[in-house]
Amino acid sequence: MYTTNPKINNQISVWLFTMFCLVSLMIIVGGLTRLTDSGLSITKWQLFSGIIPPLNQDEWILYFNLYKEIPEFNLQNFNMNLNEFKIIFWWEWAHRFMGRLIGIFFLIPLIYFSIKINFRNLLNLYFIFFLICFQGFIGWYMVSSGLVDRIDVSHFRLSLHLLIAFLILSLIYWNYLKIIKNEEVINKINSTIPFIFLILIFTQIVIGAFVSGMDAGKIYNSWPLMGDSYFPDDNIFKNLFKLTAFNDPSLVQFIHRNLAYIIGIYYLFIFYIIHKNKIYELYKSLHILGFLIFLQIILGIFTILYGAQIYIASMHQINSIFLVTACIYFYFINTKTN
Repeated sequence: MYTTNPKINNQISVWLFTMFCLVSLMIIVGGLTRLTDSGLSITKWQLFSGIIPPLNQDEWILYFNLYKEIPEFNLQNFNMNLNEFKIIFWWEWAHRFMGRLIGIFFLIPLIYFSIKINFRNLLNLYFIFFLICFQGFIGWYMVSSGLVDRIDVSHFRLSLHLLIAFLILSLIYWNYLKIIKNEEVINKINSTIPFIFLILIFTQIVIGAFVSGMDAGKIYNSWPLMGDSYFPDDNIFKNLFKLTAFNDPSLVQFIHRNLAYIIGIYYLFIFYIIHKNKIYELYKSLHILGFLIFLQIILGIFTILYGAQIYIASMHQINSIFLVTACIYFYFINTKTN
């Protein structure tokens, strides 16, 4: 609770839920921006003037000419016409516009509630706002990596961008739960267990961003084997233990696959503990978590089999939002004390 005033607390909960929905939508649009290779269509960072899209043919040509100066156009999209450029432009413009919208929608209520209640009670929310602003910088830092010597953004910067997005989403949801979740679960498991699970999920998100950033989902489109063997046959096993493994598409896909199996096994471990001890209060959240993990693995397999086809790959990322949310909730109820 932020105050003893239920009306203010209710207003804050509505605001945080709205922000949760907006950030979730932002992650979805960001994923589609990546899947449609639209992220480099706008080559300038214009904090204020960038809100207004091109309004006439001359402005469209100006933006298109700027795009023609970068390697992605010269080496990959050299046959693209203006109408095709407009498609990728709108995805990136929508992504940036939503980023600005989230910043405004978070800041204005934050100022309002700071006036209403003690500023110190909202320091954790100010930290979230700092992350939102920092995310804008990281977004441009990511885009800038693809404007000079390469046709794509750095997968390391992409993973950082996605990781911060999920961190913002998680912190918003955590603060929302602090307001609406008043009753405490009496019987719990050791909070370290769901925390480790959460770390595994966030690690998988990072590796998943590597897969997306290097288009590693478009190779070895078979399962459970990678081609004719379990380990990719274009590599040797010892390379898996080198830092360069994170720059190798086949090894990154191998890591992503096997981390999913580890997460599944760890979930079964949690399932066993809770059912063995008959902690009935955790059954519902545990089973929802299990369903989402199973669905995520299935979607991941189909994403591989269909060569990261946009609709399936997007569903895979959308479900990751539900999965992270379920993980945060499961961790929260095992740590909450009145």
